[in-house]
Amino acid sequence: MHNFRELKVWQKSRLLVKEVYILTAEYPTTEKYNLCSQMQSCAVSIPSNIAEGSGRSTDVDFARFLDISMGSSHELESQLFLSFDLGYVSQEKLDLFLEMVWEVQKMITGLINKLRGKQ
Repeated sequence: MHNFRELKVWQKSRLLVKEVYILTAEYPTTEKYNLCSQMQSCAVSIPSNIAEGSGRSTDVDFARFLDISMGSSHELESQLFLSFDLGYVSQEKLDLFLEMVWEVQKMITGLINKLRGKQ
């Protein structure tokens, strides 16, 4: 078992959640139960699955939960592009958020590779 609180990827993804909540607070109220809710849900899913997986008894199980986290990060990435397309975020904000998401994705990939013995 791993202590998720000590994992840098969990710490970074936790910060990402906070930033997503701050960002979506600026969206139109018509998006409260649509895009905002979706973005918040998949953002929360990233550190949640890291934490849940870290409590599993095998590295194989942990890696499976990291795969789920990765899927949620890609979902968030897609929703950020949609937010840009809809005019809810500027190119500058989009770029900033994409950098945060990509950093988390790289960290998840690195941990998955380590757990699966690919490093």
